[in-house]
Amino acid sequence: MFIVTVSYTAPLDEVNQWRPAHGEWLTDLVARQLLLVAGRRPEWVGGVYLVPGMPSEKIDRLLATDPYLLNGVAEHQVVEFTPLLVAPGLEELKALG
Repeated sequence: MFIVTVSYTAPLDEVNQWRPAHGEWLTDLVARQLLLVAGRRPEWVGGVYLVPGMPSEKIDRLLATDPYLLNGVAEHQVVEFTPLLVAPGLEELKALG
């Protein structure tokens, strides 16, 4: 499983130009369960994604299609981890790691 943080590298007015395309990109990936969770970081500095386990090459290819990245207004940081302890009711997350 991966946690991906997104950090804006351009002023918000530039980021906002690509927000609709980025939102469509996120909606599609969540619908296909290639992203499990996507959300905004406080103070409009970027976002965070929870991504199920997959080969690192696949996540690299997936993130490379982000309109924010394609247009040079954000960067991604990827952390891989193995879920070992989960809250009751979220046991399925272990299988996705």
